[in-house]
Amino acid sequence: MKKNILMLAAEHGGFSGAKVGGVGDVIRDLPQALNEQNCQVSVALPSYGFLMRLPSLKKIGSVNVVFYSYVHTVSIYSTQEAGHGVYIFDHPFFYHKGEVVYCDDPDHSPFASDASKFALFCAATAQALLDNILPKPHVVHCHDWHTGFLPLLLKKHSAFKKLNTLPIVFTIHNLAMQGTRPTSGDDSSLRAWFGEDVSDFDDCIDPVYQNCINPMRAGIVLSDKVHTVSPTYAKEILMPSDHKQGVFGGEGLESDLCKRFHEKKLIGILNGCDYGVKVGRRPSKDTLVKVAHAALLKWVAKTPQLKSTHFLAQHNLAAWHTKKTAGLTITSVGRLTEQKARLLLTPTSIGRVVIDDLLDALKGSGTFILLGSGSTEIEQQLCIRMGEYEHFIFLNGYDEDLSNKMYSYGHLFLMPSSFEPCGISQLLAMRAGQPCLVSSVGGLKDTVAHNKNGFVFSGKDDTHKAKQLVSLFNTAISMFTSKQDEYKKIQKSAKATRFTWSDVAKEYAEKLYNVD
Repeated sequence: MKKNILMLAAEHGGFSGAKVGGVGDVIRDLPQALNEQNCQVSVALPSYGFLMRLPSLKKIGSVNVVFYSYVHTVSIYSTQEAGHGVYIFDHPFFYHKGEVVYCDDPDHSPFASDASKFALFCAATAQALLDNILPKPHVVHCHDWHTGFLPLLLKKHSAFKKLNTLPIVFTIHNLAMQGTRPTSGDDSSLRAWFGEDVSDFDDCIDPVYQNCINPMRAGIVLSDKVHTVSPTYAKEILMPSDHKQGVFGGEGLESDLCKRFHEKKLIGILNGCDYGVKVGRRPSKDTLVKVAHAALLKWVAKTPQLKSTHFLAQHNLAAWHTKKTAGLTITSVGRLTEQKARLLLTPTSIGRVVIDDLLDALKGSGTFILLGSGSTEIEQQLCIRMGEYEHFIFLNGYDEDLSNKMYSYGHLFLMPSSFEPCGISQLLAMRAGQPCLVSSVGGLKDTVAHNKNGFVFSGKDDTHKAKQLVSLFNTAISMFTSKQDEYKKIQKSAKATRFTWSDVAKEYAEKLYNVD
């Protein structure tokens, strides 16, 4: 008999527009691999409005949920994606601030819109289980803080007492995002959502903000097993964070995580990668420029004013296109957050930061192409560098086709994350035969082996890491230009590296879903 698994997630990479980060890839690819391990997976997620336009939706029922002191009717639809069932929950509240997965809330009220949205989604899921609209699973698998409200409701809400023995697995994809909101006194708060029906939740209070509920903590303390997406990250989060020194650990939840570790309930399993995708040959420079130009035009068309970032990118792209020899091409793809870009902007000397040293080292021998968007401050700093260095092309946005072309085209992929729960970009780059230069953290440490399939640096703090990054960057350039045989060996090893979903699924079945 198959073990039925119900996954709750904010993203699903199988649907256009429903993927923002790596969790979308996991939810798309993992169910099929788990099917081979005698696990039948279904996935539940909000509609965000746009998923209601899927052609194959079939309504299977609706639930009435008390939320904000009123009864709300949430409709539930089903469809199929890559061999697994998907439940789409629909309510106007899931897209009242636009048809987007995540809302952009102001700094003074972080997570407000999303927390309310996902609290309602989790309440509707709990009610659907109680009403038997969703088949009772053997295990509920919740992904990240957005679904941490479900363990909270099943264990603490008076209406769902019949479900409080349902086994729950909770996966941490990124501990830095915790979804913390006030317990009361705010439109987006626990009491505003559920009144007095949720009680005895002291173990879910944020350890720093004592007047706030923390859904990430709820998932950690209330679930039967806690999972991180790499073994190294599972160890790193047992230590306290020290952001000033560039150390990212338990982010305030290390005591809870240590407790789960000692209970042998904290398990690190590395994410996989889909190697069935046909990567194809390395694209020509003409092809890459054409795809980049098309992406730029798409981004430019979104606003009436031309951003200086796009103007400079077009200029530098054209200059690179006209060069007879391409030389070494460095690529990087990712969100421009402190996690991903902090080290690039770490000072190395008076008035200089790491990216200045990297671009100086590359001058005359190659080009650095970076694709990404995020922090306005980081974007501005990269834009400034583009005006100073013609061989730096900052493509300020995201485009799937462009990112895939960059993975295949580049000679060296740069990913100097300050922390990385698993990482998908390094896996995609290696799959295409591009070695990666990474920091020795989280999933990067678990997937990239120094001088074997890539290049790895480390350090006790940001200053030391910055020096090591610049030094290793120069070493990699030197190897590429003067020791081609050695470099090609690393390229070949990168392309041959495998972290399959099939192997991951075996570990899930053995270590996560055998819940006592």
